[in-house]
Amino acid sequence: MKTSNFKDWTLTTLDKTFDLCQILDYKCQILQDWQKLAATFEVSDFESQNLLNLQEPLQWGGKAWNETELENKFISPVIMLAKIDDRIVGYFLERPLKAVVKNYELSGIVDGMIATGFRDPDVPFFCMHEYKRSVDNHGNPDAQALAAMLVVRELNNNNKPIYGLYIVGLTWNFIVLNANEYCVSKDYKSDNEELFNIFKMLKALKHIIRTELM
Repeated sequence: MKTSNFKDWTLTTLDKTFDLCQILDYKCQILQDWQKLAATFEVSDFESQNLLNLQEPLQWGGKAWNETELENKFISPVIMLAKIDDRIVGYFLERPLKAVVKNYELSGIVDGMIATGFRDPDVPFFCMHEYKRSVDNHGNPDAQALAAMLVVRELNNNNKPIYGLYIVGLTWNFIVLNANEYCVSKDYKSDNEELFNIFKMLKALKHIIRTELM
């Protein structure tokens, strides 16, 4: 059995090794359903003002922030504003994940994870990876997120879709893995009005976790 870290992979090597196939976003029914559900959610005046308050410093200096600054000053506050955390489901940071997928032991630290539990993660549903640049010495952001999602699929072993996200600077891309097919959303820019669409996707994700995945 071979061992590897999430950061060791590219989408190409994941496709070849694990027989994965990327499909276009508009052909991915699960992603389309996620986006349609998100469109039905409203953003309250309180939420809107908080999002704008978080966005303003991002517009000033977000392109110069390092990964820790981007995570602490913007990403986590936006996710927490969506009220992900309660005593049943929690948003966890910098947690390890590991499983054997085919003949590989895949492991790594996940930047963000939504899972059952409120002190420690139990059953994961969603993985997030965040990067300053598209490709750097830590690997490929899309592939690292997808590798973590493969581990979640193996751990859950329930034939349900796995949801994910990778963030490159100010750009967010949502991912869905269903069986051996995966799709990546269009770019969502967090420094303009698309922030509200990002926020709705997060609110819809919580609904999906509660009603379809648990």
